[in-house]
Amino acid sequence: MRQIPSVLFVCLGNICRSPLAEAALRREAEVAGLDILVDSAGTGSWHIGKGPDPRSCAEAQRHGIDIRSYRARQAKPEDFARFDRIIALDAANYADLQRIAPRNPHARLSLLLDHVPGLEGQDVADPYYGGPEHFEETWQQVSAAARQLVTELSR
Repeated sequence: MRQIPSVLFVCLGNICRSPLAEAALRREAEVAGLDILVDSAGTGSWHIGKGPDPRSCAEAQRHGIDIRSYRARQAKPEDFARFDRIIALDAANYADLQRIAPRNPHARLSLLLDHVPGLEGQDVADPYYGGPEHFEETWQQVSAAARQLVTELSR
């Protein structure tokens, strides 16, 4: 029997980018009929227990997805045993995750846009200080990556 793949998305506060990435992958996996465990977290602790930014909620809702029940949490070393893949949304969070990773982690660590041909090495745009158009740009990036991840995980 094949094990269900598991993915954790990580950004800074777990209120903007990583919840959108979580929602996008859930949607793409559902469309593809892929059974998957998906979660999101932040490297920072400021927003633990809080819901996503209202602008993230609005962007997800524009695509028919309700993320208001999501709650922010902080990434921890144990996540490297729980998940197959831990995916950072930018280089700074990737570096922070490398620092908390245990020796010989189970999870494979990567940068989200490394999964999108032509966008390797780039950070997902942080929309926090922007308007709705910035959240739309973030949605486009995480959705493109989610489609690629579904293809990778379906192999």
